[in-house]
Amino acid sequence: MMLKDNMSKTVSAFPVEELLAWYDATHRKLPWRAPPGEMSDPYRVWLSEIMLQQTTVKAVAPYYAKFLAQWPTVEALAAADRDDVLKAWAGLGYYARARNLHACAQHVAQHHGGRFPDTEEALLTLPGVGPYTAAAIAAIAFGRRAAVVDGNVERVLARFFAVETPLPAAKKELRALADRIAPDRRPGDFAQAMMDLGATVCAPRTPSCMLCPVMAGCAGRARGLEAVLPYKVAKQEKPTRRGAAFFASRWDGAVLLRRRPDKGLLGGMVEVPGTPWIEDGACEADDALSHAPVPAAWTRVPGEVRHTFTHFHLELAVFRANVPPDAEIHGAARPESCMWVARAELRGQALPSVMRKVVAHALDGRADQGG
Repeated sequence: MMLKDNMSKTVSAFPVEELLAWYDATHRKLPWRAPPGEMSDPYRVWLSEIMLQQTTVKAVAPYYAKFLAQWPTVEALAAADRDDVLKAWAGLGYYARARNLHACAQHVAQHHGGRFPDTEEALLTLPGVGPYTAAAIAAIAFGRRAAVVDGNVERVLARFFAVETPLPAAKKELRALADRIAPDRRPGDFAQAMMDLGATVCAPRTPSCMLCPVMAGCAGRARGLEAVLPYKVAKQEKPTRRGAAFFASRWDGAVLLRRRPDKGLLGGMVEVPGTPWIEDGACEADDALSHAPVPAAWTRVPGEVRHTFTHFHLELAVFRANVPPDAEIHGAARPESCMWVARAELRGQALPSVMRKVVAHALDGRADQGG
C-alpha cells in the first residue's frame, strides 16, 4: 500500500505546466503541426503519424510535402489509384503502411463522410490505425485526453520515473504512467512536448539534462541512470537470406518488372523478377538461372546487392541480359504480373529501395552496401 501511495505522489508530481511552457518556447516547427494552443488538421496529423512510424522526421518531410501537394484532402487520397500511392511512397519503406493509408482514406471517405472520427475507440476501427496512432490523432487533432506513447516518450517516462523493467516488457507499465500524467488541458500540446523532449533533449545516448524542463524531478537522473535507461532486452542476431534478381533489358530499351502479390513483404510493390529469398543458402548460378523469367544469355554482375529489412539481411546476386522484343516470359515468372517499362520511366515506378539498388547495380555494376 505504501508503494502505491509513493507512486501516486511521484506521478502526480510530474511537472506538466513546466513542460508545456518549455514547448511553447522551443517546439519544433513541423509542416503537419499547428502552433501551440491550436488544433491541427486531422488529415495532416493522420498522414504524418502513419509516415512517421519507424521513420525519422528528416526522411518523412519530403514525402509528406509530396503527398499533401498531390492529395490535399482525405477524399482526394481516397480517389487516387493505389498504384500511384505506392509509387509516391516508394523509398519510404514499410510498404504495408502505404496500402493501409489508401484503404483508410477510402474508409473515411465512404463511411465517415470524409471526416475522421474524434475518439480513440472509433479511430481504432480504421485500417492501419493502432493504439498509438489513434491516441495521437485524438489528442493532437481533437483535444482529447489520451496516453500518446512512442519510442521518444517511452524513453522520457522510463528515465523520469526510473523504470528499470527492460523493454519491451516495460511497455504496459510505461503506458500506464503516460495515462496517469496526461492532462485534460492542452493534451495535444502535451503529447507533442513529450515527443520533442525525447527527440531533442532526452536523447538515447547523451541526454542534455541541463536543458531539460523536468530535470528537477527526474528519478533516473537522481540515481545516475539517465544515460542507460530504458533498459532493453538484447536483440537476436538477424538471419541472412539470399537470392538472385534478373534484369532483362529489351532491344527497344524496355526493362522487365513484376508486381509482387498484394499480401506479404513489399506487397503490391514492383520488383525486378528473381528467385525466392532463401535463408542460410548460397546463391548457386545454375539453381538461380532456373528461375530466369525469359530465355537469354544471362551474365552475372560482379558483386552483390545487400539490404537490411526489419527481421533479416538480404544478399542478392544480379544477372542481366539483353533480350529480343518478342521474348516469351516463362510461366513460373508469373507473366500476368509482369510488365515491360521504358528505362526512362523506371524512376516513377513503385520500386522499393532494395529494387532500386538492384536496378542501379545492373546498370552500372555498383553494389550498394547500404541498409
